[in-house]
Amino acid sequence: MDKPGDMLDDEDYPAYTMGRAAEIIGCTPDFLRRLGEAKLIDPLRSGGGHRRYSRYQVRLARRAREMCDQGTDIAAACRIIILEDQLEEALRENRAHRARQQD
Repeated sequence: MDKPGDMLDDEDYPAYTMGRAAEIIGCTPDFLRRLGEAKLIDPLRSGGGHRRYSRYQVRLARRAREMCDQGTDIAAACRIIILEDQLEEALRENRAHRARQQD
């Protein structure tokens, strides 16, 4: 079983309420809802139905807010971030594959 400290170190642990995540990012809760509608982030729902965000999701939302602040449409910002994330994952898998081949 995970200890509480382990969960907070987990990038994917849904530690933040919508209000706290919005405060950290410097946006409104509506902006976070719109990111969910655009499929950039999919927050966990608590037993009471409240959205909970992970550090990873907060980072993605912060990046989207920065892009929107620079004039990028929210849908385009979300698509760019999703593609960047997919590219980073593909590069990580490629490095791991190469390392296995060298062994």
